Amino acid sequence: MSTEVAVVGFAQAPHVRATEGTTNGVEMLVPVFAELFAETGLTKEDIGFWCSGSSDYLAARAFSFIAAVDAIGAYPPINESHVEMDGAWALYEAWLKIRTGEVDTALVYGFGKSSAGDLRRTLALQLDPYTVAPLWPDSVSIAAMQARLGIDAGLWSERAMAEVAARAHGGDAVDLLGEPYIADPLRRHDCAPITDGASAVILASGERARELRERPAWITGIEHRIDSGSLGARDLTTSPSTAASARAADVDGVEAAELHAPFTHQEILLRQAIGLGDDVSVNPSGGPLTGNPMFAAGLSRIGEAARLLFDGLHGRVLAHATSGPALQQNLVCVMEAR
Repeated sequence: MSTEVAVVGFAQAPHVRATEGTTNGVEMLVPVFAELFAETGLTKEDIGFWCSGSSDYLAARAFSFIAAVDAIGAYPPINESHVEMDGAWALYEAWLKIRTGEVDTALVYGFGKSSAGDLRRTLALQLDPYTVAPLWPDSVSIAAMQARLGIDAGLWSERAMAEVAARAHGGDAVDLLGEPYIADPLRRHDCAPITDGASAVILASGERARELRERPAWITGIEHRIDSGSLGARDLTTSPSTAASARAADVDGVEAAELHAPFTHQEILLRQAIGLGDDVSVNPSGGPLTGNPMFAAGLSRIGEAARLLFDGLHGRVLAHATSGPALQQNLVCVMEAR
């Protein structure tokens, strides 16, 4: 049995450079869950399915996601699952769970404490384990290669990248171009900050969603695709997986988009891949350049886009999430108010 599914609640922890406490996310998640329950009027007993996104590599401890379940509580027992990905992919699993008719509500959460280690080095572990990872190329340097390829191909410029940063942070693009490089052609403002954080979303089906929210964010299309994990086997100036996901999700008519672009040039690349015109408002929340908690930032894009519908600011929106080096895996979610 298939059914309609909508986002009915969203909450996130403050974006900070470093948090105290453990690496399992419990301290960040407890207040986020409390805020969600207060917003929707639901209780833990009302949730039919729980699904999380995180990474044991980031936490540097095996089965860290199990420890994070402490934030939910030991009783009553729950129906729970986990993905070793951004929480946006946990939302996809929960969406499928509701679509089958097995449950009518789901709580999805993602969390990451990047300050616990050297993030740029940790992310090298997702690269080809035979030929690339042993060289320990850091994530910013790989993004810089991608940015340089796009500049040399005439697809964007350092000025265009600075304009993306100026829109996210405020300030003047010309002034930003005077800042020093950290990995040519990337400057500090071109890169998302290292961020500790967590976010959570509640999904509900059909009539249940209408009971919980006056303007639910109905998911009308959601798709995720993957490109080659080998950096040398794909054109880094394009994103075929994003383009394919956008076509499958039907992005026509979207008025605003929350794009998970951890680097300024990637926002430009994603706009081109999805086919977003200048009339589409991109990252009105500030986007990842103002806070990029690993394994939560993609889920937050869905939550931030849903808020635009909750508040009546738009009628049809798009959210995007990415995972892997240089936009390797991409998810597109389209939502609308009715």
